[in-house]
Amino acid sequence: MMFFAILLVTMFAALIGEHFIGPLAPHGVRVLLMPMIMFYGALALPLPGMLALAFCGGLMWDALHTNMALVWSADQTQLLDVNVEVALGWSIIVYALLGALLNGFRPLFQRGRWDIHALLAGLGTALIVLLEYLMLTFRREPVVFVFDQEIWWRIGGAGLVAALLAPLFFFVLNYVAFLSGYE
Repeated sequence: MMFFAILLVTMFAALIGEHFIGPLAPHGVRVLLMPMIMFYGALALPLPGMLALAFCGGLMWDALHTNMALVWSADQTQLLDVNVEVALGWSIIVYALLGALLNGFRPLFQRGRWDIHALLAGLGTALIVLLEYLMLTFRREPVVFVFDQEIWWRIGGAGLVAALLAPLFFFVLNYVAFLSGYE
């Protein structure tokens, strides 16, 4: 229970911290730290703990990134329309599905194999960015799919950065787990 709380606080700190890291030049690649911690939790925690972590992480992500545009009447007395671009709750589902996939590799992780998990953390992060882009594309009128080089760099670049940073995060979090007495 203590390690779950440590992961939860670390996810919250990473979510705040990633907003202070600017996009990487020249393609504007974002460094997403919170999904890496969520993916480590998916490997280190049993399934109920991973699902609770996915719920909390998805809720934190959506609470920070949900955009609502309210359209009021001319006299400001009646709400005419609400436009939500990023739906509240979609990240919970995505994190739970990706976490369940990584949780299936938990026995391999417990034996000390980290290589495939770092790659899966990179792929999962890229998939999160791709799904967010697709959701925004479908919610905006008119629906226009633009997959130019810059979009692919932002999707794949976030995954590449996550795959490169994941071993470091996994090592540090594994050491924190050891210090907290978590097996």
